[in-house]
Order: sequence, then C-alpha cells, then structure tokens
Amino acid sequence: MIVNFTGILLIVFIVWWFWIYKNRSEAVAGETADDIVVDAGIYSPAVIHAEVGKPITLRFLRKDGNPCSEKVIFGDLNLSADLPLNTPYEVRLTPELTGEFTFTCQMAMYRGKLVVK
Repeated sequence: MIVNFTGILLIVFIVWWFWIYKNRSEAVAGETADDIVVDAGIYSPAVIHAEVGKPITLRFLRKDGNPCSEKVIFGDLNLSADLPLNTPYEVRLTPELTGEFTFTCQMAMYRGKLVVK
C-alpha cells in the first residue's frame, strides 16, 4: 500500500512539473542579448517579449546536463540550435509575425514562449 501511494505521488509530481507548472519569469528583448538559463527542467526566463520586425538575440546558457536540454527548438519559426553545456550560445532572429511562439527541448518537456507584438 505504501509503494502504491508513493508511486501515485511520484506520477502526480511528474505531471505537475512537466505539464502544469509554469515558470512565471518573463523578460523583454532589448538591444543587447537576453540571457536564458536552461537548468532544472526549465528555461529562465520562460517568457520573452519582443517587437515584430526588430532583431533579437537570445543567449542560452545550458547548465543542465540532461540530454533533453541539448537542443532548443522554435517549431513555428523553423529554427533550432544545439546548446553546449556551460557555454553561452546565441540565437539571433527577427520575428516577422505577431503572436506567441513556443520554444522547447526535443521532447517538449522544457517549455518557453516568445511573445511578439
């Protein structure tokens, strides 16, 4: 009975962490590179605000050795990048459309959002 209860709690925690929990940190893309830390299963900040037509640079710093964190994918923008461990990697883009564009790891467990207005 204890094993079953522990298993159910573990399942609930996993569902909460990967699909329900939302990192509330946000940033506004500016003239300089914006740092996004990849660690402990999250992107921080997880929401980046940008203006349409203005080039932005997102600097990803991967601190998590988990293989899932090796890649960042901007699916709607047809853009992806391999992230080296403990070395900043810059992704440059110019959003041409307004809207919300998610960025994820290859398994979509790490999740972030680019909000373009």
